[in-house]
Amino acid sequence: MEQPKFIITMDGFLRLGMVNQHKDLLLGDDKCIGGGYYQFDWTSNRLILDRASYDFGRPRWHLLDKLQVPASYRGLRIVYLYDDNQEDYIVSDELRIEYYE
Repeated sequence: MEQPKFIITMDGFLRLGMVNQHKDLLLGDDKCIGGGYYQFDWTSNRLILDRASYDFGRPRWHLLDKLQVPASYRGLRIVYLYDDNQEDYIVSDELRIEYYE
């Protein structure tokens, strides 16, 4: 069953899509450093990322300086919600965001 999933790659790309498995989002020689699920909160203009990929675990944000995000998500605040009472990670504040076509 396809679900809204995301991954981040070692090169700093955020990939999202409706897929069966997180590995379906990999391209070429991508090295994945975590993933999870996503949803849009249009009321507060946010892209909410949460949980962990069964294949790759939680995103390892500390390995990145910048995140490359598809241009169609420009203007959305990106937030990662931890499920274990850790403070939310405000990706848009912590990493430099670049957009690609």
